Order: sequence, then structure tokens, then C-alpha cells
Amino acid sequence: MTEFDSNAFLKSLTHQPGVYRMYNAADEVIYVGKAKNLKNRVSSYFKANLDNPKTIALVSQIARMDVTVVNSETEAFLLENNFIKKYRPRYNVLLRDDKSYPFIFLSAHEHPRLDFHRGPQKRKGEYFGPYPSAWAVRESLRTMQKLFPVRQCEDSYYRARSRPCLQYQMQRCSAPCVKGYVSDEEYAEQVQLVRLFLKGKTPQVINSLADKMEAASEQLNFEAAARYRDQIGALRKVQERQWVAGTQDEMDIFGFVYRGGMACIQVMFIRDSQLLGSKAFFPKIPSTTTESEIFEAFLLQFYLAGNKIIPKQIVLPQGLSDEAAIADLLSQEAKHKVRFYRGAREEKKQYLQLAQANAKNALDAQYGQQKSVFARYIDLESALEWDDPIQRMECFDISHTSGQQTVASCVVFNREGPLKSDYRRYNIEGITPGDDYAAMAQALKRRYKNVQDAEKIPDILFIDGGKGQLGQAEDFFADWPHDKKPVLIGVAKGTTRKPGLETLILADTHDTIPLNADRPALHLIQHIRDESHRFAISGHRNRRQKVKTTSSLESIPGVGAKRRQSLLKYMGGLQGLKKASRNEIASVPGISNELAETIYDHLHN
Repeated sequence: MTEFDSNAFLKSLTHQPGVYRMYNAADEVIYVGKAKNLKNRVSSYFKANLDNPKTIALVSQIARMDVTVVNSETEAFLLENNFIKKYRPRYNVLLRDDKSYPFIFLSAHEHPRLDFHRGPQKRKGEYFGPYPSAWAVRESLRTMQKLFPVRQCEDSYYRARSRPCLQYQMQRCSAPCVKGYVSDEEYAEQVQLVRLFLKGKTPQVINSLADKMEAASEQLNFEAAARYRDQIGALRKVQERQWVAGTQDEMDIFGFVYRGGMACIQVMFIRDSQLLGSKAFFPKIPSTTTESEIFEAFLLQFYLAGNKIIPKQIVLPQGLSDEAAIADLLSQEAKHKVRFYRGAREEKKQYLQLAQANAKNALDAQYGQQKSVFARYIDLESALEWDDPIQRMECFDISHTSGQQTVASCVVFNREGPLKSDYRRYNIEGITPGDDYAAMAQALKRRYKNVQDAEKIPDILFIDGGKGQLGQAEDFFADWPHDKKPVLIGVAKGTTRKPGLETLILADTHDTIPLNADRPALHLIQHIRDESHRFAISGHRNRRQKVKTTSSLESIPGVGAKRRQSLLKYMGGLQGLKKASRNEIASVPGISNELAETIYDHLHN
């Protein structure tokens, strides 16, 4: 490694704002930083009297640097965030979960529908949220289905109805799809109640329903009055379960706890005066980072991911180094004024204390989990008489139904537990249906044929199955070209398939590894085996469902969306097309005689 010439680099460095990148000898980006003044900031890394061991460790790995000059500090914030997402440098704080949050969607149809939504908000309608998880949205939708008879079915299902479905029989939908069951005015009233409920105005909804109940009673319409009474009772129960409510319309609250090299950031979401939920984050933290840098880096990545709703009020547990600049940046992104608070006032203080308490509890739980995982690793190393610490383990499993839609899964564990970012699924093709051995061989080849990084080669590779599946792994690794080679272990289920009765089979010798049912090492193996099983089954189910909902025309070469539409339109659907002759198919506009021959053969052979 050639030593980095910092003096030569600093001589030509500008004083303008910008972003700098540090590279190691392998030309990998190891750190990305921003600066109001590039020369002043970068030169601080190369002072003769550096006393911070973390910074010294970072600087010692620099092989070269480059900078990108920008016009303002705001642009530097944005560019730094983009570079961190692109390169994921090992010495930057990394937000591991940057997915968009789900919403409840109320469509703008003649008869609006309630739906789950995640991603860009392009559909016409109203969006309520964000919610902390998909489970929270689906639970809210289930609750509203019992409260308000507003449809939640797909548009294609809604248009195809000629009589009410089971949801109407269960009194969870008023059947707007069929005339004569509910008037447009009555349905619109229920939609308006849904809208008010989602905005947190439950008392207003209850008052409105009470007025309707009284009016129905005066008109001697006791059946309608009873329905309103039941709605009011259900709403009051829901209102009792809403354990946190306040006067803040839109606000995010952050709790932050850092201990022993691990940080937990708890985010609580308040929308329409309701606490929709909270979520704990455990960002990846390099050893060279201070507490203030951790929180500030997380906050920027959290809101600049491009898929988060930035609220008007944000309550912080600590100050930011460039608070005014960050507030201006978030205001530009949100297109409204964003203000930071410290939780000094009564209500914000209570929320902040709640977020801090949740962050502490989540960090304690994470520590307990890691301690348990660490103990299991130690016991596994002892059982296998392993000298060095086991850093990475992988496990394969195969899932199919009678040999159809076969999916192989590969899950990865490190010393912290499941490493879900490295999980992979493989759709298995070109084998005899039901041949698990061939499926395993194909999955192993696709997983490891182009592996370059030695860190991606597992120390132990578990194969869910007996000697047959293990033999496929032995054959594949027989001529393994790399210096590092995984230890292969087959995990065969016991005769009753109960946990604790597994047989562990070592490759080559096929000796069994005796482990009692109460050994932590066996619990770790069961965990990784069960996780691979779950991941394979979920992938297989998704693939099977896709086949069920995919038209058989989609696999015909030369038949695109427009031609499929024409064929189904002129032939009266798929059944009519299957009954048609070659000449009848060729009479459809846009279908040649050759293509008609192909379509006919595909449908009948």
C-alpha cells in the first residue's frame, strides 16, 4: 500500500462547501463526509497531534481521496446522503431499514375503497399515515371493516359482482357493487365517517352516528337505529384502546440510547392527534463514530431516503451540529416549514420521555438477544472443536408442491443473528419435478459460482436434508478453487420430525455430531434451519400464487398485452379462445396465421 500524500492533496483543495470520499488500498469507499469548508475539514484529519484513536484508525487506511464541490451546504447534505446509500462505507453510520412506510388509502372512485398502500402516492385518493408497519395497517383495516361497511375489495372483483359477496353477509360491506342494497348517499356518508375516523376525530363520528340513530328512531326505522347503535358501541371500544392521544396534529418524536458500542433510535409517529405506533432502529455503527454523529447521520438518512413523510414538528433528544441548515434542508424536501423541539413543554416532554423509555427497553432486549446468540455460538464452537470464532453460517432448503414451482432458499447468520440483507431465493428450472437433489445442486451452483469476496464464503454451510442433499454439496465443493472452504453439515429431521431429534451429519466422513436437545448449539442450528424453511416456503407460496393469477397467454412468445386483450375480447374470454379453431384465432386483428398456429398449439399441447 502506497502512503497517502495528504500535503499534496491539501495544497490544491478548495475552501468551498462539498463532499469528500476516502478510499482504501482496494479502492473501496470507506468514508463519506460533508463540509462547509472542504480544506479546513479535510486538513483536520491530518494534524500531527491527533489524539482520537478512532480517527487515527480511519486515516491509517486512506490510500486516496476525492472531493465533489457543491454550491451550498444544503447540496452537500443531499450529496453526502446519496453517496452513503450508494457506497455504504464501513466507517459511516448506516441506516439498515430505509423502506417506505405503509399508508391506508381511500380511493377516489364513485364508491371509494379502503386499501393498503406502500410506495409513491400516484393513485387518486387520500392517504392516511404513515403507519410503523404493514401489520399496523392491516390491523386498522380489519378494525374498520367491522366499524364501517365500506368496500375493501379489488376493483376487478367489484366490477364482476352480480350479487353481494360474503362480506355483505357478515355485515362488513354494504354491497355498493350491486344496485338496490345501498344508495350512493348512504355509502358516501359511511365514507365520510371513515375519513373522520382516520383523521382522529372519533368523538365527531360518534356524535354523528348518535344523531342518525335518534333520527331513525323517530321515523320508527328501528332496524337502522340498531345498526347505528352497534356502530357507536364498537367505536367506543376502539376509542378505549387508543391509549395515547394528544393535541399535536403531526409530529415525529425520536428517542436515542447509546451503550457499549450499540445504539437504538426509537421513532414515534403522531398523525391527526393519534399515536400510530413506533419503531426501533439499530443502525450499523463504525467504531470511529461519536454519539452526536450517530444520531445526526441517522436523522438525515431517515428523512432523505425519499420515501418518508416529513412532519411539521420533530422532537429531538439532543441537539444537532448544523440544526438551522438541517431544518432548512428538510423544509425544502417537505415543502413546508419543519421545526425542531427539545421536549421542554408538557405534552412534548411526555412523548419524549416515552420515546426514550422505549429506546432503552428495545436496546436492553437487543442486548439480551445478542447475548443469547453469542452464547449459542460459543457452544457450537465448543461442540465442533472450532479454534477461531465462527463469523458466518448459511443454510439451504428446498420447497415445492408435487415438484411444481420449486424454490430454493439460502439464509445467512452472523454473530448477531440473521443477516437478512444477504438472504437469497432461487427459482429452480430445468429439472425433473420433485428432484430435490438436482434442485439443491442448481441452487448451490447459482449461489457460489461467482463468489469473489472471501468474507461472503461461510464458515459453515448447513444443508436441510439427509445424506442425499449433503452429497450434492460435497460434489459441488469437491473442486472448490478458493482457499477458504466451508464446513458442510447436513441437518436431517428425526423420525417424528420433532425439534431436538435432528441428526447432524458431517460431510465426507458422514459421522454424526451428538448434541443433546437442551444444547444452545442445537438451538442455534434449529434457528437457522427453521429460518431457511420459512424463507423457502414463503418464496414458493408467492411463486405459486403468481402462477394462479397469471394468464396462460402470458407465456406465449409474440403475444403481448395488446394482443392478449384483443384475443380475449374477440373470443369472449379464455374459455372461448380455447374452443376456437386456428382459423378463428387468425381472424382476430393483429394475429397472423403463424402466430395463430403458435397460440393454438400452446393452448392445446
